[in-house]
Amino acid sequence: MSLISNNFENEMLQALEIAKSALATGDVPVGALILNPEGKIISTGHNRREIDNDPSAHAEIVAIRGAAEVNNSWRLDGHTIVVTLEPCAMCAGAIAQSRIKVLVFGAWDSKAGAVGSVWDVLRDPRSPHQVEVISGVYESECAALLSEFFKKYR
Repeated sequence: MSLISNNFENEMLQALEIAKSALATGDVPVGALILNPEGKIISTGHNRREIDNDPSAHAEIVAIRGAAEVNNSWRLDGHTIVVTLEPCAMCAGAIAQSRIKVLVFGAWDSKAGAVGSVWDVLRDPRSPHQVEVISGVYESECAALLSEFFKKYR
C-alpha cells in the first residue's frame, strides 16, 4: 500500500516508470496513476493513442477509466492523480468532470498545457469543481524523458 507523501516524489517516480511503458508502443511517454483517498494506487495508465488508434487514450484518461471501473463509479471524489506531464484541455476537463481532488504533475507543457501553461482549466474561477494543483514534482526528469523521445522524431 502506498501512503500519500507530502511531496508525492515516490508516486511520481512510479508514474515515470509507467510512462516508460509507452515507449514500447511508440506512444509519447506519459504516465499517470490514481490514488484513492487512503493513498493506495488503484489505477495506472500510459499513453495508448498509437497502439489503440484512439485520440482520447491519453495517460490520464486511461487511468481515470480504470479508477472509475475499480470504484464502480465515475465520481472520484477525494482521489489524487499523479501524471508526468501537465494535462491538456481534454485531460484537465476529464479530471474536473471525475471530481478528482488533487492533481500532481511533473513537466510543464508549453504547447498544449491546460493547467497553467497555455490555459488554466482547473483553476478557472468559473469552473464548478476546483482541483488542488501541485506542479513541478521531478520536473526535470519528466521533461528529460519526453525530450529524449522527441529527439528521435526531429
